[in-house]
Amino acid sequence: MGFIMDGLESEAYDRTYSGRALFGRIASYFKPFRIRLALVAFVLAAAALSEFAAQVVISHALDAATVATTTGTIVLLALAVAGFGVVEWLFNFARHYLSGRVVGDTIWRLRSDAFAKAMAHDLSFYDENAAGKVVSRITTDTEDFAGVIALVADFISQIMLVVFFFAYLTSISTLLSLLLLAMAPFAILVAIGFRKLARFVTLHAKRVTAEVNARIQESIAGVSVAKAFRRERSLWTGFKADNGLAYRFHLRRGVVLQLIFPVVAIASGVGNGVIAYAGGGSVRGGLVSLGQWFLFMQAVGYFWWPMLNIASFWSQLQDGLAAAERVFSLIDREPRVRQSVLACEDRNPAVSAPAVAVFAAAPSFATPAVESRVEVIRGKPIVFDGVCFAYSSKETVLDGFSLEIGAGEKLAIVGKTGAGKSSIVKLLCRFYEFQGGSIRMDGQDIRAMDLDRLRSSIGLVSQDPFLFPGTVKENIRYARPAATDAEVERAARSLGRGDWVDDLPTGLETATGHRGSSISMGQRQLVALSRVLLKDPVLFILDEATSSVDPFTEAQIQEGLETVMVGRTAIVIAHRLSTVRFADRIIVLEQGRILEEGSHDSLLSAGGHYAQLYDAYFRHQSVEYIESTVGPG
Repeated sequence: MGFIMDGLESEAYDRTYSGRALFGRIASYFKPFRIRLALVAFVLAAAALSEFAAQVVISHALDAATVATTTGTIVLLALAVAGFGVVEWLFNFARHYLSGRVVGDTIWRLRSDAFAKAMAHDLSFYDENAAGKVVSRITTDTEDFAGVIALVADFISQIMLVVFFFAYLTSISTLLSLLLLAMAPFAILVAIGFRKLARFVTLHAKRVTAEVNARIQESIAGVSVAKAFRRERSLWTGFKADNGLAYRFHLRRGVVLQLIFPVVAIASGVGNGVIAYAGGGSVRGGLVSLGQWFLFMQAVGYFWWPMLNIASFWSQLQDGLAAAERVFSLIDREPRVRQSVLACEDRNPAVSAPAVAVFAAAPSFATPAVESRVEVIRGKPIVFDGVCFAYSSKETVLDGFSLEIGAGEKLAIVGKTGAGKSSIVKLLCRFYEFQGGSIRMDGQDIRAMDLDRLRSSIGLVSQDPFLFPGTVKENIRYARPAATDAEVERAARSLGRGDWVDDLPTGLETATGHRGSSISMGQRQLVALSRVLLKDPVLFILDEATSSVDPFTEAQIQEGLETVMVGRTAIVIAHRLSTVRFADRIIVLEQGRILEEGSHDSLLSAGGHYAQLYDAYFRHQSVEYIESTVGPG
């Protein structure tokens, strides 16, 4: 089956489940709805029995029409047929309603688990896996699984009809009943043998669909860059390649899934011919009545419809199982950054060991109150001790890195691009797991700390802040949902003397648009800074946080930050002189190593790497440089 695999790679976290394990896992999601499932089974049986009863009444009506009978009898039989039809419709409506509730609740649980696990992963997971592929598993694959549940209910209904017909018809003619079943074993064996191939091709068709989804999402996200560089054609070329691969995969899948239909159709045709011939002979011989022969001919359709459908059923069932397998692969992928078991026990000592293990792997989406954060950095230093970190086996960033940041210290980190500056703060926030050494706060390894409380004590503002759709006020309040309007406005107006708030079209009620597209980049950073101020963290981390604001606004921001940072620890990564020169200490990084450290003036006097960086990045920002260039007056 190599032709199916050509050009496609599975995700690193994909896994293969045995049929038994997969069905057991699916059953666990339906377990809470046992009572509703029992009701669904009841109405399924009742609907099938009503449909069967209507066919039996029709056969009696045919017999009645061939002998002397009253018009009243024919009318009663007709009313009975109509009545059973209404009853069947009512039971089918109840079945669809109840099964729809079960399916909806089950998919809600499955999708919630998948989304929760996606949120639990550290950033390395998204470095390795395109977001579009993850989205495809949470949305498309769960929808495909939902479709299969309804399909199974329909198939069970058909099987029930077969059982009712066979039990009744056997009492009429054992020979004709056995002829009905003669070809069934052959069709079933073919369908069962076909299931592995169907699941195999379906699984890979879903993978290539995820590739297309990822390509579309990335292209739309980067369309502004593509337009700026006139590279729209390259986006089209990439999409065309992925879309063409998807077309070929789905075409091959269609060919494979259609192979079984001719086999089953031939068997069905033979069965129809045999029953027509043998049944006609039985009517002539007086062994069965005309109405009974009609019932046998009807039964051929009811018998062979599931047999004909079993090919489609298996292909669609494998489609759903492949979807479930992909979703479970995402759910079962263990995060690299995990909640400490000890931290969980500290949070709830009464939790049992197995429950702690489950809780340790699960994310928490609750926003901690300010009072619940751990004051981990007020009294003792932050210590990096021999930290080793690599984004991949070929990309070592830190190798035995050591650093101590005193409580209340303002530390500036400078260095060329790729020196490891941002990696240090990402490890401190536990966005990534480091491979060696330790990072300690308040004398405790951060891997043994509660993640919620650790992160609630840290306020991070990055160079490219992310804003959610909504208003400016809602984005600031994201840091602390319980904050009052007055607290939100106070946090916002503590930056830039609040002038930036007045410049917004409708103040804090201004809509931010998609990812903040309705406001300027500088305003987005001001929103992000206000959000962190509202959070009131113990540790401030500013990663190029003022790079997109004008120098005048930056000066006002610095004035506001100096006030709120009193007594707090701060780590600042910047390329602007105004940001780093007032730091208590500056360290110069290169390839994950500290080359120099000291104050701004002492490092300039030393004439080393910082002095070179100053000449390259900072000197032109100084007042002295501007005056010497422009001249007096």
